[in-house]
Amino acid sequence: MIPSKPAPTPDGPFEDPIALTPPPKATDPWGVKRVENLLTTLTSVLSARVVVTPQGEVSEIHVLTQNDVDAKRVVRNIESALMAQLGMRIDHRKISVAQTADVRPIEVVVFQGLEVRPAERQQRVLVHVKLSFQDRQAEAHEQGTDTPRNRVEAAARAAAACLDELLPDNSIALEGAQIIDAFDRKFVLVAVHGLGGREAQLLTGTCEIRESAEQSAVLAVLDATNRWVDARR
Repeated sequence: MIPSKPAPTPDGPFEDPIALTPPPKATDPWGVKRVENLLTTLTSVLSARVVVTPQGEVSEIHVLTQNDVDAKRVVRNIESALMAQLGMRIDHRKISVAQTADVRPIEVVVFQGLEVRPAERQQRVLVHVKLSFQDRQAEAHEQGTDTPRNRVEAAARAAAACLDELLPDNSIALEGAQIIDAFDRKFVLVAVHGLGGREAQLLTGTCEIRESAEQSAVLAVLDATNRWVDARR
C-alpha cells in the first residue's frame, strides 16, 4: 500500500501504511508513479511497474535491471528505499526481478567490393575482392579458368586471403567452393579451415546466387567465418 503523505522523520518510528479512499477523479490515487519513479533511481534498475489492489495495497512490484547487480541485492535495495523514502514495508515475495542478458553487438567482416575481369592470359579471369574489419581493409586478387566453378573458387580464395590478412591472430584457408541446387534455387557452398592457436575447425557457409555467383562465393565465406571470428575475440 502506498501512503498519500510523506514518511515520518528518521527519528520517529515507521508505521505500516493503511489503505485510503482515493480522491474523486484522481489519475494516480495511490501514488503509484511516485513509487515507480523512486525505484528507477536505484542502481541498475531500468524500469519498474507497481500493481496495487482496489484498496491501494501493493500486491506486486516488477523491475527490470541490468545483470551487473545480484537479484537478491536488488530486492534488498528496493525494500530499503521504500522504507527510507516512503515508510513502506514490503514483503520481499511481492518483488520480482527480471535481468537483461549481457548482449554485445557482433563484430563482423564486411563485404566492400568485387571485380571480375579478363586476365592477360586467354580463357582466364582475374577476381578482385575487398573486405573490411573494424577500421582496417584488405584486398586480394585471384586468377582462375573462365568457367563457372573456377570463377566461384577464385572469388572464395580471394575472400579467404583477405580474411587471413585482416585476422592476424587467426588463419583462414579455403577448402573448397561449389555451386549447388536446392529448393529450386542455386547456392554457393564453401568450406574453409579456421585456425586459431592450436584449434582448427572446418567452417561451412552458403549464400543464394542472386546478383552473381562470384559475389555469392564471397558472402558464403563470410557466412562461414563471421561468428567464428566474433567468438574468438
